[in-house]
Amino acid sequence: MNTLGLLLFGVWNFTACGYERLQKRLDNQEFDHYYALRVYMSEEKRKHYLKLKTRDERDAYLKQLGLWDTFYSYEPEEREEIVAGDVKIGWSKKKVEMAWGAPYTRKKAIGRAASRSEIYIYRFEQQPDGSVLLWESNSKTVYKAVRLFVREVIIDDDVVMEITEKDASW
Repeated sequence: MNTLGLLLFGVWNFTACGYERLQKRLDNQEFDHYYALRVYMSEEKRKHYLKLKTRDERDAYLKQLGLWDTFYSYEPEEREEIVAGDVKIGWSKKKVEMAWGAPYTRKKAIGRAASRSEIYIYRFEQQPDGSVLLWESNSKTVYKAVRLFVREVIIDDDVVMEITEKDASW
């Protein structure tokens, strides 16, 4: 897990509704696939996953939910990029969701050549040390951010076509 992945983990871990101690027993590889797949699980399913006693039980649960292949169908290098949050043009919508979670805002893009176009909007905060955190509601770190910004991701037919960054006005 790279620095951005660790920082995103730290923010998510800090706000994880009391399940921090259960997450701590996950090894790096297990946490990586859990972190990437959490976007497809309800809070109830995430809690159930974390309460399972062994890695075999947790892996079986992800397979039962049909999520295992969502992450492991990608090559190891691609999985590392997902966990690192290194979103790029050409990525699938699923990879973006696994990397950054659900967007803060999602809307249809009008006037594009694709049959289906969406704009995913993500909020970020830059910390004094230069690190960048994915912003979450009730963030406990936003007060010390030196910069708040958004990234708009234009997705045409489930493929990232553009990524733009703007200073926030929220």
